[in-house]
Amino acid sequence: MVNGRKKALILINAYLQSESQFSQAERMKEELLALGVDTEIKRNDGFFAMIDKDKLRSNIANEYDFCVYFDKDKYTSEMLEKAGLRLFNCHEAIRVCDDKMQTYIALSGKNIPMPKTVSGLLCYHADEPIRKETVDRVEGLFAYPIVVKECFGSQGKGVYLARNRKELLALMEKLKCKPHLFQEAVQTSFGKDVRVILVGGKVVACMLRQSQTDFRSNIELGGEGSAYEPPFQMQLICEQIAKELDLDYCGIDVLFGRGGTPIVCEVNSNAFFAGIERVSGVNVAKAYAEHIYKKVYGE
Repeated sequence: MVNGRKKALILINAYLQSESQFSQAERMKEELLALGVDTEIKRNDGFFAMIDKDKLRSNIANEYDFCVYFDKDKYTSEMLEKAGLRLFNCHEAIRVCDDKMQTYIALSGKNIPMPKTVSGLLCYHADEPIRKETVDRVEGLFAYPIVVKECFGSQGKGVYLARNRKELLALMEKLKCKPHLFQEAVQTSFGKDVRVILVGGKVVACMLRQSQTDFRSNIELGGEGSAYEPPFQMQLICEQIAKELDLDYCGIDVLFGRGGTPIVCEVNSNAFFAGIERVSGVNVAKAYAEHIYKKVYGE
């Protein structure tokens, strides 16, 4: 506690514009206040940590008991954590989940079902042409359609589908100077997936997302959510992921493979919960606030 008071900070992105992101922070503040924790919401634009000569300094690390980090600025999260401020989620969990390719690498070898995935080639020069041999190799690894993803992005943005060589080449050209990946398309799950929310490593809420117009089922892209009871195997896989990645809170997107077999698509360390609260009736913000409170204060 700081001067005998329980104090928390919620950090949001410096350039935040989305109403859903504002409401996410407000909901967390509301639930933390209900637990007796004085809570402030700040934009991550205060340069709250820096390297000064050979020292790492922070002007806020000692002002709060913890920080709910609703940003993906990995440099600030690492510096704040190194300065002694406890983050939820921790820096390493945020860093790994923010980069889709890094997430797949971290989960590999853990008996977690994922689509076949290969990282895109790193290109430094926008005028460098895509070689025919490179396209041939991608086609040799995957059958069409092929999913092409930017490694950084959320809400379904930066996720594309190449149905033929022409579309693949166009996407490779478009993304060649950005971190990206190629992935097997799970066609049995086109237009539908499951969003699973976990708090403290346990499943607390779940919804089925479906789209009639897009292979992506994200609510932000027009998909619709409905209450869903995840099968036991899906729950076990999601709980294993939360443990492997040391996530206090996350949203995991699960695809339907053949016969309904769960296949992990993505892991989101800052998943929105307004939609899933609405369709499931679960107070996710309260569950997360109570989990943090118990870990920090032991009460």
